[in-house]
Amino acid sequence: MSDGMEADSLMEVGFPFRLSRYGRVADPDYALHVEQMIELVLFTSPGERVNRPDFGCGLLELIFQPDDTSVAATTQYLVQGSLQRWLGDVISVREVQVAPRDTEIVVRVSYLLRADRSERVSVYHTGEAR
Repeated sequence: MSDGMEADSLMEVGFPFRLSRYGRVADPDYALHVEQMIELVLFTSPGERVNRPDFGCGLLELIFQPDDTSVAATTQYLVQGSLQRWLGDVISVREVQVAPRDTEIVVRVSYLLRADRSERVSVYHTGEAR
């Protein structure tokens, strides 16, 4: 959307990719599509995409780090920076909270959806990565 197009004029492809009951590409509503884009940024490791090796956050690499405040702060900084870099034209990140739990990290992202100026909160668990 960085080319100035309105959110309504773009076809949003859902994640994971699937077909609708009519045999067409299923497209989620815009707010759900943004949640899915956030999830892709969080759970893609840098180097995983061939044509964009710097894309992603590397969140899954931090799962087995010690359960302390420095790792949580580093993860929070990493998540916020990645979201601002890759989705800054779609969302405005308000707050990122990170809670490490054993072999899982819970990330709560509060953001403003730029298309309609609505406040949103999404929670992601590393144990639920696709």
